[in-house]
Order: sequence, then C-alpha cells, then structure tokens
Amino acid sequence: MDAIQEAQVTIRRLGDPGDLGWVVMAHGEVYDAEFGWNTDFEALVARIVGDYAAKHDPQREAAWIAERDGRRIGCVFCVIDPEDTTVAKLRILLVHPNGRGHGLGGRLVDRCIEFAREARYERMRLWTNHPLEAARRIYLARGFRLTEEQAHHSFGVDLLGQTYELDLADGVDAAPRAPSPSHIER
Repeated sequence: MDAIQEAQVTIRRLGDPGDLGWVVMAHGEVYDAEFGWNTDFEALVARIVGDYAAKHDPQREAAWIAERDGRRIGCVFCVIDPEDTTVAKLRILLVHPNGRGHGLGGRLVDRCIEFAREARYERMRLWTNHPLEAARRIYLARGFRLTEEQAHHSFGVDLLGQTYELDLADGVDAAPRAPSPSHIER
C-alpha cells in the first residue's frame, strides 16, 4: 500500500492561515517545474486568490484545500462569473505531484460541481490550456464540453487556451458517487 492510501486525505473549506499563500506558491512552483510557465502565471493566480479573499459571497462561492497528514496537496475554487451570475467558474484546480494518481483531482472537481448545483447555478465554466491533459480528462469525464479554443502567448510560452462548460441541470437526479474510504470532508 502506498503512502497516500495509508494516510487519510481530507478535503476542507479554504480558510486556515497559510491556505491563500500556499495556493499561489504551489501553482507558481508546479507550473514552472512542469510546463516552464513564468511568474506571470503566479501573478494571475495571486489575483484570483486575492479577489476571492477580499470579497466572496459564501453562499455562492467557495474554495477547498485537500490535505494528507496535515499537508496541503490540492485545491480548487468555485466563483461567480461576474459577466453572468447564472454561471459558476471552476478556477485554479491543482493537485500537487505528491498527491497525484489517486483520484484526488476528480474529488475536488466533484465537490466544486456539487457546491455549484447547491448554489443553484445553471452552468459551470472553466478556462484551461492544452498542456493540462490530466485535468482535461477529469473535466470530460464529468460531462464538460469544449466551447472555445484560442491560441495565445502567455506565461512565457505559446498555448492553446480552452474554455469548457457543463450544464448543471444534467445529472442532478443522478445517484451521487460514493466517496472513497480515505475521503473526509469537513
């Protein structure tokens, strides 16, 4: 049995001291190491996190941190789309390399979708980029569909930006997925 299966994984609401800084730092370090993205990406994440911290509606917006043995290993945010209040935006999903390969990214996305449905959003939208193949597999497996692609140069590299959407009315009556034994939510 490997370490992540032996240790208990907890998904909790963001809000402990250090959570905000960890989200920014982890994104900067991981995306630099894996994709060569520069600090422009870290600055974007800092703006997203800062906006959330400065003012968010707890009835319609939330963020989660995944932990194993008290160490942060993942995160995801659900925020309102300021251009269309019927749309939730899934933002800054990350599973640190130390937590990968055990379905944690899917559990974080599932929690985000569940919250968006409870908050009565009609759709969920996300923006990602082509190198993020594992995340794309998670989104597609949950019914997201590609709605737009656009080439751009950002974060020091050439990318293909992709927008995905999910109709939140789909699957509302579907049976919920059973949580894994190592999954606790508080």
